[in-house]
Order: sequence, then structure tokens, then C-alpha cells
Amino acid sequence: MQSPASSLHSRSSGLGDRFLIALDAGLRTVFARTHAARPSPAAGLPEAALSAREAREAGALMRVNHVGEICAQALYQSQALFARTDAQRRQFEHAAQEELDHLAWTADRVAELGTHTSRLAPLWWAGAFAWGSAAGLAGDRWSLGFVVETERQVEAHLASHLDRLPPADAASRAIVDQMKREEAEHADAALAAGALPLPAPVRGLMRAAARVMTTVAHRV
Repeated sequence: MQSPASSLHSRSSGLGDRFLIALDAGLRTVFARTHAARPSPAAGLPEAALSAREAREAGALMRVNHVGEICAQALYQSQALFARTDAQRRQFEHAAQEELDHLAWTADRVAELGTHTSRLAPLWWAGAFAWGSAAGLAGDRWSLGFVVETERQVEAHLASHLDRLPPADAASRAIVDQMKREEAEHADAALAAGALPLPAPVRGLMRAAARVMTTVAHRV
């Protein structure tokens, strides 16, 4: 039978190993090109003839969405790291894997629109990893509640982008619409898994942080 001391050492070693894996995934998220497992929703759509102003705005909006996907990776990686059960860990890891497609789609679209991804990507990842770690340490049901609130806010944010993107930019609009539907699915899955509603001050703080991110990423 394993002694309490050796059991504690095993759990600590497991957490340390998972942290290194999460850090490696974070470095690849920020610095390496991501390849989608699924075709982009924009595949096969004709490229619109956008004005210079329309292309700049579409590029800035897709840059913001790419930052959102960097943050999604950091959140799910950190929440998986501190999940209490293997089942919960697998749910976070599965969601992160789906979000990798979003990361790849938005990065490709930013390049197609002739602009750059955010130069503050490491900062965005680190900040989101801290948020996700705090949620994970609070417990699985609170962590799931954090997923619900995050995804609902992202869903609303993507809906606003559908209003702001140039009507002719079918490619960007197709990507954003697909992302919006899948973010809603992640929120629904977290609710079904037993998410607790977050206190109003926490939700407000999350909205404030999101406003800072979207404002800065739109420009930098």
C-alpha cells in the first residue's frame, strides 16, 4: 500500500509534470503556427474586394478574435491543470483542442487581411493563465462557472463583431459565426456538468478585463 507521504509526492509530481506540459503548450500557442484539424469555415469562399478602411477594420477585429483564442488556450490549460478529477480535466482539455481550430482560423484570416497578430501575445496568455489558475483552484464547479461566464461574454463579443465586420467580408463572417456557435456549446456543456453561477463582482471584473484586452488588441 502506498504511504501518505509517497501519495502526496506522486500528486505533486503529477501536478509538476502537467504544469510543464501546460507551459510547453503555452509557448506553442504564442510562438508557433497552429494547424487546424478541421477546414476553415472560410474555405472556398471568394475573397471580397474590400476598401483599405474595411480591410483595416476587419483585420483589427480578427486580431482581437485571435487574442481571444490565445486566452482561451491559456484558460483551459490552466483550468485543466488544477481540475480535481480526471473527468473534469478531460473536459477542459477537449474544449482546448476544439479551440485550437479557432486559433488557427483567426491567425490565417489575420494574415489574409494583410495585418499582424497582437504583439502582446505573451502578456495575454500569461494573464489568462493566471485567471484560469485562480478559477481552477477555487474548485471544479466554480471553474465550470468561470467557463460559462467567459463563453457567454465571448459569444456576445462575437455577435458584436458580426455587426461590425464589412458585409462583403464573407470569409471573416463565416469564421466568426462558427466560433460563436461553438463557444455557446462550450458554455452549455459546462452548465450541464454542474457549473455554479459566479458572483456579480467577479462577472463585472471579467467584463472590465475583457474590455481592456479588446481595446488594446484592436490596435496592438
